[in-house]
Amino acid sequence: MAIFFLVVGFEIKRELVYGKLSSVTKASFPVIAAVGGMALPAVIFTIFNYKTRLEIGVGIPLSTDIAFAIGVFSILKSRLNKSLEVFLLTLAVVDDLLSIVIIGIFYSSNIRISGIMASIVIIIILLIVRKYERTNHMAVYVFLGIALWCTVFYSGIHSTLSGVILAFCMPIYDEKGRDKDLSYRLQHKLEGITNFVILPLFAFANTGIRLIGSFDFSQDYPLMIGIIAGLVLGKPLGIMTFGYIGNLIKIAKKPAGSSWYDVFVVSVIAGIGFTMSLFISEIAFKGANVEISASKISILIAAVISTILSVILAMMKKKANMR
Repeated sequence: MAIFFLVVGFEIKRELVYGKLSSVTKASFPVIAAVGGMALPAVIFTIFNYKTRLEIGVGIPLSTDIAFAIGVFSILKSRLNKSLEVFLLTLAVVDDLLSIVIIGIFYSSNIRISGIMASIVIIIILLIVRKYERTNHMAVYVFLGIALWCTVFYSGIHSTLSGVILAFCMPIYDEKGRDKDLSYRLQHKLEGITNFVILPLFAFANTGIRLIGSFDFSQDYPLMIGIIAGLVLGKPLGIMTFGYIGNLIKIAKKPAGSSWYDVFVVSVIAGIGFTMSLFISEIAFKGANVEISASKISILIAAVISTILSVILAMMKKKANMR
């Protein structure tokens, strides 16, 4: 998954430097919306699970699955403003990055300071290497990228973070310098691997639900309701509320040419939590098979509901425009 995050990191950095997110107000909109899209699900989940043994699962409904969300957006692209794809992509990345921070703080019990220090040293080396164009060779970044992954993994922090860090440490050029843009070449070489190998393998390995015995719904239903409500309701409401307030007080700017209805449809798509949600459910309830299975079922139900709702909302918009 670090390779997947590397590819996503390239896209985000290019938009931040030369694209639609190159201004502070434009870039701040998805960041502020992402914070809202994590805060409200956390509140909703906590309401149902406050001061119970299930409260540790609060991190499950916080993140958006990048691949599946972008996949649904691609299907609905003809009905939505295309500029919102970057908004959704950025929002999902911020979600996952913040989720990684949450994992590091609340779900990691064996953090090694020596690993963190080693990672910082490699990041400094990467920044020094980037400063000199004559060292813009793929082998150098591959070697340092592998070293970074190893140190981040050893530190106890989720190793996928290394992919985003590496992407942001590599040089990037505009269209005129595309011939020496290593990140652009590497991104296009890896896109096929991530889309057709890495993501299918991850889905195959992580969606297994072990139904051992029977569910005790009298104990587990708050967990399931908290996850489903957090993703299906909390995500879009948090994104819309924080995004609207940010736009209103002019610290953020809604994507040009898009309506608030378009933003709402995309915020519903953001309720598709999969990759990071599944990962957090595994580490939050490690050894508790019933709770893990209940979490996974809830994540899948929320993903199906969010997908169906987003399709209905997008179709309603097109019908309204035809009248």
